[in-house]
Amino acid sequence: MRRSSVQEDNEDVRRYWNQEACGTARPIVGEVPELSREWFERIESYRYELEPFIHSVAQFTRHHGQRMLEIGVGAGTDHLQWARAGLDCHGVDLTERAIEVTRARLALYGLTSHLRRIDAEILPFPDQSFDLVYSWGVIHHAEHPERIIAEVRRVLKPNGLFIGMLYGRHSLVALKLWVKYGLLRGRPDRTLADVVAHHMESPGTKAYTIREVRELYAQFSQVTATPVVTPYDRLRLPAWLTQWLPARWGWFICIHAVK
Repeated sequence: MRRSSVQEDNEDVRRYWNQEACGTARPIVGEVPELSREWFERIESYRYELEPFIHSVAQFTRHHGQRMLEIGVGAGTDHLQWARAGLDCHGVDLTERAIEVTRARLALYGLTSHLRRIDAEILPFPDQSFDLVYSWGVIHHAEHPERIIAEVRRVLKPNGLFIGMLYGRHSLVALKLWVKYGLLRGRPDRTLADVVAHHMESPGTKAYTIREVRELYAQFSQVTATPVVTPYDRLRLPAWLTQWLPARWGWFICIHAVK
């Protein structure tokens, strides 16, 4: 499988995301007090306006009563939906900041979760612990995503379900990065994987083809990998063009995998 030339490790990734939990940047939250109800509501509104398909992929309420683990809780927005839907929630994240923010998010609504700051390449749970594991846009930031996926399978019960998203390499987002950091800088030899690894969020970010996603989840009994065109793909493109974009050019690959 194609790998980035960036020699990142999970400590570099942790430092990057510990500065600011995903989705909590100042342009999103404005000047409202941090960790206030309005601060969280702005984060939630922004997330689901840009990515409304999260609800149809996750189908939060369908899993009521199940024991669920989220890998990479971020600002706790999706984690709140799982808790509201009546699941027995557990969450892990590489950063202290995400755990702090998610705990505060749930507390505002009188909800709780078992939250731990750990590296998901080694999950501290027994085999067959969960009915459901969820991870939206997180695993591709790890140094060894394949180790996390192996751990996901280990902690899932028989016929347990993984729901998540990984970045797609054959996408308009990756192509625009290549134009900006490759073609326009006289480096057309740079690969899509290389520009994503160096110029998308934390160091060493990975993006996959559909075939590579299926290879990552090859030990699961059933795998569905569905590309989705996102607002990030459409950004700065004329509206008349974006309505014709095929789904296979989408930046997100949504995944359902059954153990």
